[in-house]
Amino acid sequence: MDLSPSYFAELMDRAFGQSLNPPFNPYANNINFLLVAYVLPYTALTSYEGLKSHLQSPISRRLCDGLLGVQSMQDAVIRPLLYEHATMKVEPYGVTMAEFTNRISELRNRLGRNGIKDEGNVVPPVMGAEGKLAGNLLADNSYSLCYQRAPREILRILYGKGIARVPRGYFPEGANGQIARSYLHNA
Repeated sequence: MDLSPSYFAELMDRAFGQSLNPPFNPYANNINFLLVAYVLPYTALTSYEGLKSHLQSPISRRLCDGLLGVQSMQDAVIRPLLYEHATMKVEPYGVTMAEFTNRISELRNRLGRNGIKDEGNVVPPVMGAEGKLAGNLLADNSYSLCYQRAPREILRILYGKGIARVPRGYFPEGANGQIARSYLHNA
């Protein structure tokens, strides 16, 4: 798994559609680290929610439920921390925390290639709770349920190219699970 500073610099460049100057460094300060912490847990959360229906074994389902609970708790801690600082500018970029979360969420939606299943911390009120609030502490669908992503959507996001059969990104050699390997073999 590639979690190097250069990987996150490239990820943020893709989220903003341009090279950030200086390159984004996740370890430069607490704010940058918090933004990077936003990148993975929500992706995992939607993957576990989408994966449950593919599991046959009760043990696997129980494990998935446990992981879903942990990821939910992580997201429930990270999102409010980011929201608390939503209007704060991330230096030296002069871009607010809310804009960073929106750009990261938009990137994950583009890579997943299956509609909106991710939302930043500040959204147009029509997308917020009851279609009225811009503050978005929990990303959920119109029924207040967790978004779900299919395995191919998750691979598109984790590989960072929007293609489930071309490894890169978090897993430059490809993920090693049975489902992930089936996409690589079908390339």
